[in-house]
Amino acid sequence: MPTDWTIRAITRAMLPVLLVLTVIEIGSGLVLGSFEGDLLRYPSLLILVPVTIGTAGNLGSVLAARLSTAFHLGTLSFTPDDETFAGNALATVALALTVFPVVGGGAWLLAVATGGAALDPGTVVLVSSLSGAVLALLAIVVTALATYVAYRRGLDPDDVVIPVVTNVCDVLGVVVLFGVVKMVV
Repeated sequence: MPTDWTIRAITRAMLPVLLVLTVIEIGSGLVLGSFEGDLLRYPSLLILVPVTIGTAGNLGSVLAARLSTAFHLGTLSFTPDDETFAGNALATVALALTVFPVVGGGAWLLAVATGGAALDPGTVVLVSSLSGAVLALLAIVVTALATYVAYRRGLDPDDVVIPVVTNVCDVLGVVVLFGVVKMVV
């Protein structure tokens, strides 16, 4: 762990990470722009975009904070039989499976309230639920990898993992959401 808390040390550790994440976010915007037609045709999907990527990022951030704490406490071993990791990963999936159907229902209700519901509620809930399940699994993988890489590079996971997870989940959220839309709608 770095013990040098100077501006220079923090900048040296975080600037490369932030530059890479900026490029990733630009990619997310480009992917989102390519689906503009679908978003305008189905307002409930337009409502799902920020909620889906935000919720996926939040789930990943919660997992990242828990893994970082476990790492600092010395209870995270980065082995396949690690109960701390498995329990937190399972909790992340359980949260996703309960939250994303509600997000889908809320998106449909909001679309109806604003006069733009073009999809039936079952389809919107299905798209949201499938997207959430896939994103939960991807958030677990991204969080585990980011935590491990931070550990291996001598970086503090508290500083690195949450920004990485939220930004990567933004991109994955857009890609997964529209992948599911292409399969379901």
